[in-house]
Amino acid sequence: MYMKYTSLLILLCTFFACKVDPSLVANDGHGHTHYNLNIPPGLPVMKIPADNPMTVEGISLGRKLFYDNILSANNTMNCGSCHQLNNYFIDGNKALSVGIDNIAGTRNSMPLFNIGYSTSFFWDGGAKDLESQVLGPITNPIELHETLENVISKLQNHPEYPTLFKKAFGSDIVSSKHIMQAIAQFERTLLSADSKFDKWKRNEVTLSDAENRGMLVYTDPNKGDCTHCHSFGSTFTDFEFRNTGLDSIPVDKGRALITLNSLDEGKFKTPTLRNIALTAPYMHDGRFTNLQQCIEHYNKNFRYTKNLAPELKTAVKYRMTEQDVTDLVAFLETLTDTTFIHNPNFDKP
Repeated sequence: MYMKYTSLLILLCTFFACKVDPSLVANDGHGHTHYNLNIPPGLPVMKIPADNPMTVEGISLGRKLFYDNILSANNTMNCGSCHQLNNYFIDGNKALSVGIDNIAGTRNSMPLFNIGYSTSFFWDGGAKDLESQVLGPITNPIELHETLENVISKLQNHPEYPTLFKKAFGSDIVSSKHIMQAIAQFERTLLSADSKFDKWKRNEVTLSDAENRGMLVYTDPNKGDCTHCHSFGSTFTDFEFRNTGLDSIPVDKGRALITLNSLDEGKFKTPTLRNIALTAPYMHDGRFTNLQQCIEHYNKNFRYTKNLAPELKTAVKYRMTEQDVTDLVAFLETLTDTTFIHNPNFDKP
């Protein structure tokens, strides 16, 4: 079916002198249509695992699974319940998400756009790759609260899924491995890089005076000094873990829960700043409701904890003026990509 579709598409595009969608190429002869991920300008090349190449069929299956309540124990929630497209794949304005048993979690829902660039997953880095992170929310007792055995059984006995798994992976036997791979394939397509900042980089727009001043604050080591952790341009994060002085004694041990190293207590993953203006609340526990509060924490309110990030140990408090903060917010607002949330390929099928 996909071979016929691709051939027809090529013929039509030739007739109307249009370009073929670079994401679609001919069937490889094994029932899979390879998908070439079209990386937008402003983002680096993404590393795709050799054992999970992206295919049209795999992405389609992953997208269907992502939005299917069948992954939860009582069939009432799905991945998209806490990672909503219209909210840049976070859980609205909630500090903490609530699972199927009406129990609130302990950490803020992280956005999923550009997640394919991450080198570890969850706030504490508890998953080493995009595939393995899929299982966490499904089996977590305060999230979807389901077992892999039940999920596999429900999918195997579903009227559609065995056929979809065969199209994607060559076997109609549902497995946890293929569930993980399919959802990971879909999540790798969630790319966001069409903000005002990106358009400015492409010389399509100009920044306002406030936005330009804010960019200088962002990069100034004596002001915002944001670039140490949130690399300027591209992903706007270095994906590292840091203790940013939120609490004198961390309530949530963070990275240390994974490494069992006391030096990692209170360390959490550095999130991207892309779309940051529309992904409140902030921090791992959603304690800050707006960007001003978040910036003021780094400007004057951080605590000198034993594991405090080196960048903050040497930072001078009150180094930014009120005008600096206002301008920095203006710059951060240029990182909003409004086209992303209107992409129909990311929505529920």
